[in-house]
Amino acid sequence: MTRWFPIDTPRLYLREFHPTDEDDVHAYASDPDVVRLMIWGPNTPELTRAFLARTLAEQKEWPRNSVGLAIELKEERRVIGSIGLRIKDEPNRTADIGYVLARRYWGRGYMPEAARAILDAAFRRAGLHRVWATCDTRNGASYRVMEKIGMRREAHFLQNALEKNEWRDSYLYAILAEEWPATR
Repeated sequence: MTRWFPIDTPRLYLREFHPTDEDDVHAYASDPDVVRLMIWGPNTPELTRAFLARTLAEQKEWPRNSVGLAIELKEERRVIGSIGLRIKDEPNRTADIGYVLARRYWGRGYMPEAARAILDAAFRRAGLHRVWATCDTRNGASYRVMEKIGMRREAHFLQNALEKNEWRDSYLYAILAEEWPATR
């Protein structure tokens, strides 16, 4: 597979992480409101540093089945979140996406813009067949992003994950490559 990133959108630049991104990453990763319904966080400075070190080391490998990209807001030249694509089943060309965005940038359409770009790359450049995503059922903002980019809800899992000492219900959304052009 050839590299399908970085990705340029009208307002965003989706790129690999740089060592200088630590402060921006820590700003959203340490925010309790941002990570309240995530499986990780809030991060300490040490956890953010370890995440970035791991990510920078992984970025040296290609090909790889997991790609995490920084979401850089062009206007401010700063990282405002991240988005990832992870191939889960190579023979069946299936992957999942996940994302996080700094609270200050919520409600401005940045995440649907980034997620559309990732799906477009997944289907048109990486040749994937199916992309799926999950979220906590209480995370309306996350599943609205999935709906805005054309994904359909396929499942509602009851108490399927023990996270932060409580059982979580999850929604699963997905889209097929053959559906992608129709959603654009």
